[in-house]
Amino acid sequence: MASTLGARLNAGETVGDRVLKVNHTGEHGAINIYLWQRAIARWRAPSLVPELDEFLTHERRHRALFAAELRRRGRARCRSYHLCGLGGAFLGVVTGLMGPRAIHATTEAIERVVLRHLEEQVAVLGQSDPEAVNVISQIIADEQEHHDTAAGHLLGRRNWIERAIHQVVAASTETVIWLGMKL
Repeated sequence: MASTLGARLNAGETVGDRVLKVNHTGEHGAINIYLWQRAIARWRAPSLVPELDEFLTHERRHRALFAAELRRRGRARCRSYHLCGLGGAFLGVVTGLMGPRAIHATTEAIERVVLRHLEEQVAVLGQSDPEAVNVISQIIADEQEHHDTAAGHLLGRRNWIERAIHQVVAASTETVIWLGMKL
């Protein structure tokens, strides 16, 4: 279970601090994904705009929750914050241009990885950092909703592009989380 929670910590930093930094950064990346998917969906898939607006609202709230807890702890955000935002923007543009199924495949892949990590974080931090667990627990239902909604749009057989998007996005998400915990 300690696969991604084996963080290299800075002086005075706890595992909970690092987890919160990485989660905060991930929410920033998610915001950028949805912002750019939404911008393109306005002309490519207008029916998706309300759903993307809802997800964007959730992700902004999540980022604010993590930011508030980091401020309370006197911790700066993760060094990869802007890089993750840039990567999210790129992913949002590319998948937005590919259309609705690519948008859903991206959301499903990211949220599947994120949900697994959130559950791992809650289990590992349960006794040692109840404040971090409280913040993490506040977002799990929203992330599950994002996953389930996207998966619901992808019912049936998936084509090779959707499978490739899922694999690349899931592996990229894992890598970003791992790097955030190690750097």
